[in-house]
Formats: sequence, C-alpha cells, structure tokens
Amino acid sequence: MKIIHSTNAPKALGSYCSAIRTGNLLFCSGQTGINPFTNKIESTTVEGQTKQVLANLKAVLASEGLGVKDVVKCNVYLSDMEHFELLNSVYGEFFEGHTPARTTVAVAGLPLNALVEIECIAEIR
Repeated sequence: MKIIHSTNAPKALGSYCSAIRTGNLLFCSGQTGINPFTNKIESTTVEGQTKQVLANLKAVLASEGLGVKDVVKCNVYLSDMEHFELLNSVYGEFFEGHTPARTTVAVAGLPLNALVEIECIAEIR
C-alpha cells in the first residue's frame, strides 16, 4: 500500500491523504471545490465548484500517472439534489464520453459548506 499526498491538490482538512494506491487500484479521497493555491472555496455556484473538484481529482490522478479514462467509479455528494442537472453538465464535459460507474446522493452538509464533493477509484493498468 502506498500513501499519496498530491502537491497539486488541496491539503487535507483532516487526518487523511489524497489517495491510497493498493494493488492495481487508486482510491482518491473526496475533493471539494477548494482552490489548492488559496486553500479556499472561491466559487459560489455548483458548476464552478464542480469544475474545481474535478481539477483537484485530476491532479491527484496525475500524481500517479493516471487520467480521467482510468476512473472506474465515482461517488458524488451534493448539498442539494436540485444541483443534479448542473453537476451532470460539468461532469459529462470533464469525462469526455467516458462513463465510470457512479453513485450520487444528497447529504446534510459538506466540509466548508461546499456544494459538491466527489471521490473516485481508478485502475492502474
């Protein structure tokens, strides 16, 4: 097992790492819309936060030589299911036709009052 701390993604808000690599899988911790350079959530929209979330996940994947096509599963947490279609629009563009398995749920709250958090599992080929 290898612990990953990506320098191009936000620092953990607690006692966890960016990802864990075990066998041929990379388990990426949930990312919110924190800008890794300012350590703040700058966007107030679900679209803007989703773009930053996905950029953060991309940075974690890249730290292990992986890309979006290597993602096999995502778990999406929304502060309000009313954001579902807006999330889907940004999410679909990001994955460029690749459609990993996904679960999307609404939650009572997210760190720093984020609107969206996404975690993923990627396959190392």
